[in-house]
Amino acid sequence: MSRRRKSYLKYLDTEAISRITSEPLLTPFPMEGSVSGHHRSPHKGSSVEFAEYREYVAGEDPRRMDWRVYARSDRYYLKEFEAETNLRCYFALDCSGSMGFGATESKLEYAKRLAATFAYLIIGQGDAAGLLAIRDKKSFELPAKRNPAQVQEILETMGPLKPKGSPSLVDSLHDLAERVRPRGMTVVISDFLDEPKDLIDAIHHLRDRRHDVVLFHLIDPQEEDFPFERPTRFVDLEGAGSLITEPAVIREQYLESMRIHLESLAQGCLESEADHRIIRTDVPVAEVLDKFLGERTAGKAA
Repeated sequence: MSRRRKSYLKYLDTEAISRITSEPLLTPFPMEGSVSGHHRSPHKGSSVEFAEYREYVAGEDPRRMDWRVYARSDRYYLKEFEAETNLRCYFALDCSGSMGFGATESKLEYAKRLAATFAYLIIGQGDAAGLLAIRDKKSFELPAKRNPAQVQEILETMGPLKPKGSPSLVDSLHDLAERVRPRGMTVVISDFLDEPKDLIDAIHHLRDRRHDVVLFHLIDPQEEDFPFERPTRFVDLEGAGSLITEPAVIREQYLESMRIHLESLAQGCLESEADHRIIRTDVPVAEVLDKFLGERTAGKAA
């Protein structure tokens, strides 16, 4: 058992951890949780960030009364502040057959490193992380927890996963939106080969539930650059057969279809305020997370 656990530690990107452990993950949307933390809550409290004034009701704590407002208006008003709370983050990991594609490393292996390292950082700042492994026959869920042992649970759950079949990412996201009631962050790591309209409907569902939705859209360099020149057999990794063709004949049409697909998904995410990020799997995980956390921190500060 200890030998197997040690092997799964490879999914923790040490460069990313050493570079960004001091940089907190912040979300622009109010969160709900059970302990105090870094994130805004939809509930009012008494933290340092002012939210609004509210008329005083008899019996309430007069210490929050704003006497300057009373002097100007001759009416009693209380100061309300944004309560801070902890974050519950779910990583939805696509384990479909297409995630097995990769020139040097499969998209699924890259996704494991990205998810495991991200979860480590989240739990390290006192927030909760969970995992939804979207598999061919039956998806597996690891509920979100904030104790340090959760990192090992995520590694043990994620480590053996293999890319297989064509599970429904869209159905799984709709189901997650219905089951995970508290506001939280949903990080979906996939190559998103489903129909953009269906994906956008699922993203809207998560956003309607007040989740902060992040899409890490993984693309292998060969998928984006299409460097093939000689006659090539292209195999559908989700079981729909294969095609032998001349790359020069289909290259222009393929790249145009790819562009339309990416733009449709990006536009849908923009409209629903979901964070859509296209990630090439030849970009180091440390660079991806460093940029993501830096932009989140800048956005929060703004």
